[in-house]
Amino acid sequence: MQTTTAPQAPVAPARGRLRPLGQQEVRITGGFWGERQAVNGRNTLAHIESRLESEGWLGNFDRAAAGTLPDGRRGREFSDSEVYKYLEALAWEIGRTDDADLEARFRAVVGRVAAAQESDGYLNTRFGRAGQGARWSELEWGHELYCLGHLFQAAVARERTRPGADDGLLRIAVRAADLVCAEFGADARDGICGHAEVEVGLVELARATGEPRYLEQARVFVERHGGGTLGDIEWGRKYFQDDVPVREATALRGHAVRANYLAAGAADVAVDTGDDELLGALRGQWDRTVARRTYITGGQGSHHQDEAFGEDWELPADRAYSETCAGVGSVMFSWRLLLAGGDPRHADLIERTLYNVVATSPAPDGRSFFYANTLHQRVPGVPADEEATSPRASSSLRAPWFEVSCCPPNVARTLASLDAYLATSDDDGVQLHQYASASVDTTLPDGRIVAFDVETDYPASGRIRVISRGDAAPDEPWTLTLRVPSWAHGARLRLTPADGGPAEEREVAPGRVEVRRAFRAGDTVELDLPMTPRISSPDSRIDAVRGCVAIERGPEVYALESVDLGPSGPADVADIVLAPNARPFERDGRVWIDVTSIGADDSASAWPYSGAAAAPGGAASVSVPLVPYHEWAERGPSTMRVWIPVAT
Repeated sequence: MQTTTAPQAPVAPARGRLRPLGQQEVRITGGFWGERQAVNGRNTLAHIESRLESEGWLGNFDRAAAGTLPDGRRGREFSDSEVYKYLEALAWEIGRTDDADLEARFRAVVGRVAAAQESDGYLNTRFGRAGQGARWSELEWGHELYCLGHLFQAAVARERTRPGADDGLLRIAVRAADLVCAEFGADARDGICGHAEVEVGLVELARATGEPRYLEQARVFVERHGGGTLGDIEWGRKYFQDDVPVREATALRGHAVRANYLAAGAADVAVDTGDDELLGALRGQWDRTVARRTYITGGQGSHHQDEAFGEDWELPADRAYSETCAGVGSVMFSWRLLLAGGDPRHADLIERTLYNVVATSPAPDGRSFFYANTLHQRVPGVPADEEATSPRASSSLRAPWFEVSCCPPNVARTLASLDAYLATSDDDGVQLHQYASASVDTTLPDGRIVAFDVETDYPASGRIRVISRGDAAPDEPWTLTLRVPSWAHGARLRLTPADGGPAEEREVAPGRVEVRRAFRAGDTVELDLPMTPRISSPDSRIDAVRGCVAIERGPEVYALESVDLGPSGPADVADIVLAPNARPFERDGRVWIDVTSIGADDSASAWPYSGAAAAPGGAASVSVPLVPYHEWAERGPSTMRVWIPVAT
């Protein structure tokens, strides 16, 4: 089996404007994301394995190996995939920390998976045996190919972090991929999976092994979408993205996770096959989806019943589904477009989604999670039973596990691999897209060595310091590129040479800013982003939040929680409006805003409509603190809202 050299990263395209810098080149060293990576490695991974064991989802592989299935099988048809996502998260965490205990846990789980694989490469605990459905007989809902896609990604993560490891996971994946190509190739079964994911896994497996058949199979799957090969359902074939060919679609639609995974896989195919038409179509879909179908948090999906995108401007705050996994999928899609073309808008959405969806899901201890991420909680949540398995998507407090627990391992693998989403390189330098305390060490294609540290407490403040650790030869300058977020009007850049020469300072506009020089050790580039809290207003076509505003500071969206409404004031966020001419301000390390109580008639017989706009009830305005949205629901049950009505 041949493998190829690639960055220690989840995505390693064969071509593109930018090359991702992997874990061996970028290390997060602390701060906001460093703390979350530490919790993920220390608590979340063990928590996930414990629940995979107690729920019986790992045990399904033991039963398969023992030949006792279907008796005793537990979990949904896609439960195998959670084991594979867990393995992927372990692989990235081992690459990040070289933890011997995690290595032992990884090998133990791989051994149980290997024992369940059949002689022809088939691997699934839900289908294919006496008393179970036949292989590939339920492509709409069976998730067989979906599960294998996650297996392929786990194997690639292992190969990139521990090339040539003897645990056997890559061999398991290759045998399964060979079977998929034989069963679903261009001249074989005309089918696709009802849940896209295998496409992403196949392309990355092709990149890791050099096997072109896997890329071709991914291309075939992408092109088959929109052909109506899946059965129609009550939500229509757009739920599966099987209504319109990928290259003819104008926006992401249907099930939000499926849509993002398919778009990510299609982007991979487009890049590696040089299909500029397909890549252009995907860019157009991203543009419209971000402009009309994405929440201010970066969340996607406004339908609960089918976990799906709504139509343009259909973004109700209190019915926001905004599944955590859809946020992960959005990051995957945007990252691929960023690598292909370098547009900083794609990095802007990644940042927004990381801070306000991915960081929101796990509790501070990493042992409970949000499945869905509402923007308006009308009734206080109910604390989850720490021992129970919760129904998915309940807009309440975080829960330790769900009947459909795709989100915990998805968050885990994202955090474990996050180092590889910070920076890229091209022929002339390095680009920083996300800001965290980190060390960067890489070599450009022509041999120029780039080494620097990033020091920042972002987003607590907006100062990012890049300090060179290497001396470039005088005739070997390189270019450092920094992203200036779209909200950062008035940002400033300062270059301070280590030799005591004059500092250079200038204002920079949102987008990208470049510093090209022969960097010497100690040369410092500082980017100061304005972090003054700001009011954001919705497009007037978003009916559900017309007449409301949101508060943002840097990349973080803020929320008002009822626990912050004083004992002498209103007890519910439903009872307040923004005070006239209120502006957010900072005090005691928190963001505050002035609000006024609504003087509504609380009697049961009151008619809620009148000929004039409702007015505040005459109460004096009070200042209330807000919380970063990713911190909401950490202090017990409360009501919450991101969009605050404006007094009229």
